[in-house]
Amino acid sequence: MKTVGELMTRDLVTLKESQNLAIADELLRLHRIRHLPVVREGKLVGLITHRDLLKATALKCPDPAKNPLWAADIMNREVRTVKPDMSLREAVKLMLDNKFGCLPVVGEEGRLLGILTEADLVRYAQQLIGDLDRMSEAAEYEE
Repeated sequence: MKTVGELMTRDLVTLKESQNLAIADELLRLHRIRHLPVVREGKLVGLITHRDLLKATALKCPDPAKNPLWAADIMNREVRTVKPDMSLREAVKLMLDNKFGCLPVVGEEGRLLGILTEADLVRYAQQLIGDLDRMSEAAEYEE
């Protein structure tokens, strides 16, 4: 049985509560990601998505130079997390049932260990499809 810990992204891009949303925007663009965990001393305290950032800058901050927003201003503080030993099947169900684009993975005392994203699952599906295609091609030669 596959677990979240086997598929999660471990090389994380994170943000601190005190960082400006301009930094968040830059990190999302540079790393081509859609989810930014917000951490304090290595522990998850919130999450900012690309959609959160777009909404905040459009509605709350027409002139960021005069009125900057900070990660703490817009982050979602009620973040559903999972443990690395959770089965991948359970995590996928949780994501589908709740329309989550990601699940932060935490260890003891809320320490952020990784993140499981839709992109991680698509990469895994690509691998499985490739394996099935190879098995199908091999079966053709055996006939």
